[in-house]
Amino acid sequence: MVTPIERTYIERHPKSAERFELSKELFPNGVTHDARNLKPFPYFVTHARGSRKWDVDGNEIIDYKGGHGALILGHSHPDIVAAVTEQMTLGTHYAASTDIEIEWAQLVRDLVPCAEKVRFHSSGTEATMMAVRMARAYTGRTKLLKFHDHFHGWNDYVRSHEPGDGGIPAETASTVISIEPNDVGLVESALAGDPDIAAVIVEPTGAHMGDTPVRPSFLGELREATERYGVVLIFDEVVTGFRTSPGGAQALYGVTPDMCTLAKILGGGLPGGAVAGRADIIDMIQLRDDASFNKSRRIGHNGTFNANPLSAAAGRKALDLVKNQPINDRANAAAARLKAGLNDLLSRMEITGAATGVASAVFLRLGFEVDADDDEVVFTKEQERMAGNAAVKDQLTLAMYNHGVDGGLRFITSAAHSDDDIDATVEAAGRALADLRGQGLV
Repeated sequence: MVTPIERTYIERHPKSAERFELSKELFPNGVTHDARNLKPFPYFVTHARGSRKWDVDGNEIIDYKGGHGALILGHSHPDIVAAVTEQMTLGTHYAASTDIEIEWAQLVRDLVPCAEKVRFHSSGTEATMMAVRMARAYTGRTKLLKFHDHFHGWNDYVRSHEPGDGGIPAETASTVISIEPNDVGLVESALAGDPDIAAVIVEPTGAHMGDTPVRPSFLGELREATERYGVVLIFDEVVTGFRTSPGGAQALYGVTPDMCTLAKILGGGLPGGAVAGRADIIDMIQLRDDASFNKSRRIGHNGTFNANPLSAAAGRKALDLVKNQPINDRANAAAARLKAGLNDLLSRMEITGAATGVASAVFLRLGFEVDADDDEVVFTKEQERMAGNAAVKDQLTLAMYNHGVDGGLRFITSAAHSDDDIDATVEAAGRALADLRGQGLV
């Protein structure tokens, strides 16, 4: 049965509906990324600039998806456009080393505390795959310790023990241990009970960009425990790198991991990933004057588009802006204004919930009370269930889009979001929540 919110969406997006019919014949579910699944059908976009994008039906939308977190500068930033355009005229792939990759890596090292050396990839998934392999090669151990629901890409190891792990061999899954986050006692038990654990990997602000938060103090506890057991600590900073602060979550919280994975903002809106960390671990890729090491312990690593000139040009410019301009301050200020506006709205509408988040990621929690200013908050299982209510999430996403905002329960702000954008977003949220109230969902 079609809801009133869905009916409005269908009426306003006939061209997206047409394209979806074509897409279903080409792609599973008609989409090319799981996060773009949307019922009754996804929207199709033609172009974007600054804080806004336009769909094929001509709707102008304030965007809080931000390229899945890649666009802290906003869409089509003129400096990024200029850097990529200039590089296009010089060549897109030399199959050779370049000055640009050196300058890009130097910016990573300047900004990220753990980054003694860097290895570039083409995506965050590749980076996490490499980080885990480096840890295994370095320690000579086999197993990975991860946390329930923390997202590290789709490779076999980090995706095992999670929904959507079809096709992962049982033998692979047996080398991965998944436990609840925020409990250092569970970590201690796992490390003490299994000397074959090579690494611990964590999203440092919590699962899915911080949707289910991690206590900042837990990061310090992880650092101490992993050091004591000689286990490699990996921060997955694919999202938080250059966003939570210019130096990522590790700089914000003052906890330096052995390695971190980077992507999204790293590439300035183009494909790019990296592993950064201790030189002795990253150097498991390095050829040595040792035939036995090169054959049996060294990590061979190719990748056609590693540090390709286009991504390097965009990434170099993006990180230069993050380093030298108040990009993070602007994005964080937009998030703070949005959180305050949403919390005021919930109070006025007498809806139980709160807007929370770290830096420029804002989460709307509906159905339970939470202190928006408590960094050490840990959700109960019931609160996690309520926060992930699919019916509320799906209907709110559609309702917000109907009112000109691509957001829902998660908003990723950028330096391009203005005060007017934020105020318009809060107004749209009020109308969207009223729509949900009309359907008995809040």
